[in-house]
Amino acid sequence: MNRPELEFEQIYKDHYKRVYAFLLKLCRDPDAAEDLTQETFYQAYKSLPRYNGRCEMFTWLAAIAKNIFFKYLRRKKSESMLIDLYITDLTAPISEEPGYRLMREVDISRVRRAIASIPKKYSEVLILRIYGELSYEEIAKKLGISVNSAKVIFFRAKNYIKEVLLNE
Repeated sequence: MNRPELEFEQIYKDHYKRVYAFLLKLCRDPDAAEDLTQETFYQAYKSLPRYNGRCEMFTWLAAIAKNIFFKYLRRKKSESMLIDLYITDLTAPISEEPGYRLMREVDISRVRRAIASIPKKYSEVLILRIYGELSYEEIAKKLGISVNSAKVIFFRAKNYIKEVLLNE
C-alpha cells in the first residue's frame, strides 16, 4: 500500500465506529447504517485531497455521512421521515462540537427558509406545534379552529416543508 492508502486505513480504523453510530442514530436501521457508513468512507477517500484540516476529521466525515444519508432518503422516497428527522434534530440538544453546531445551524437555516416560504396558516400551526410545543387542542383554541383542522393543517404544513426541502 502507498502512503495515502495507509493514512486512510488509519482514518477508517479510528472513525468507523463513530460514523456508524452517527448514521445508525439517523436511520435507525443497522443494515442501512452499515451501507451508508461504507459509502461515507468511499466518498471520503475520493475527497481526501480536498480535506483542508480546518475541522476535526470526524466532523468532516459526519458532514459527508449526513449528505449521504439525505441522498439515501431521497432515493427511498422517505419524505415524511426526512422532515420528521429535521424537526427532531432541531429540537434535540446541541452538541458542543463546533462541526455539529455548524451543521445544525445550516439545517436550522434551511428549515426556517422553508417555513417562511409556505402559506401563513400552515407556518403558524407548524411553529406553534414544533417550537411552541403546543398540543393540537391548544393550537385550536389559540387560532380559533377545530382540533381536527389543527391536525390537518399541521400535516399539510409538513408536506409543504418536505416539498421545499426536497426541491432545494
